[in-house]
Amino acid sequence: MSVREFVILGTASQVPTRQRNHNGYLLRWDGEGILFDPGEGTQRQMLRAGVAAHDINRICVTHFHGDHSLGLAGVIQRINLDQVPHPVSAHYPASGQKFFDRLRYATAYRETVELAEEPVAEDGILARGPSYALEARRLSHPVESFGYRVTEPDGRRMVPGLLARHGIKGPDVGRLQREGSLGGVTLEEVSEHRAGQRFAFVMDTRLCDGVTELAEGCDMLVIESTFLDADVRLARDHGHLTAGQAAGVAREAGVRHLVLTHFSQRYSDPSEFEREARGAGFEGELTIAADLGRVALPKR
Repeated sequence: MSVREFVILGTASQVPTRQRNHNGYLLRWDGEGILFDPGEGTQRQMLRAGVAAHDINRICVTHFHGDHSLGLAGVIQRINLDQVPHPVSAHYPASGQKFFDRLRYATAYRETVELAEEPVAEDGILARGPSYALEARRLSHPVESFGYRVTEPDGRRMVPGLLARHGIKGPDVGRLQREGSLGGVTLEEVSEHRAGQRFAFVMDTRLCDGVTELAEGCDMLVIESTFLDADVRLARDHGHLTAGQAAGVAREAGVRHLVLTHFSQRYSDPSEFEREARGAGFEGELTIAADLGRVALPKR
């Protein structure tokens, strides 16, 4: 059975706290794993969360501030130490190539795994596979930053009543799906359109077109909410969002499940972020991220 879940490794912004590690997140998507923004301490958080180096197929870095990238050195070396049997791709802002190089070769180690460097220079599709397409959109932060979106291809959902009406059952259902028609009955006659799942990951940014484009129609949106609304000026000056702003984006985009994360150490009560998100009118599923939590993607 395919697994689609979001594993939270760290949720702190800028500095870790007693309860929150630096950023780190793993998206399990069927048989693949996408590691987002491995901050300092990610390798240890992976151990605590039951995430292995073998689970990682892609690494996506939004930008090169330390709380989003200092863990790259340890993660890359662990991938090689464990001799992960498949190639791993790394996506990151092209303008930060020198930082990626320094982190990749921070110390001496034996390279055993093919690590494909795939820097991001503009908006667009980065990769396509059978179960998803990965794309990037530019965000608004003091250093170049990109958000990422994972989109499943649209498909068809078989309708039992229509199948029964045409007398199609058992192995013939699979044959019809594979071949597109059976005995004069087409796939379209016994099925309906099924939109693919959509997941977006939006870190350090002000409100901008990239945020709204990434969030549009998402089943799950993981988005930074560094500040509360009372500190909206700080958020704007430092290139961040408030909980109310993030929830407003999710409401307008029709997001089904909103995950807020990347919290400033100035706030000690996580319930304040939930209160502000609900106050902004977001009525869907809401998770205030906590280290080592797991969130299943909504079923279609």
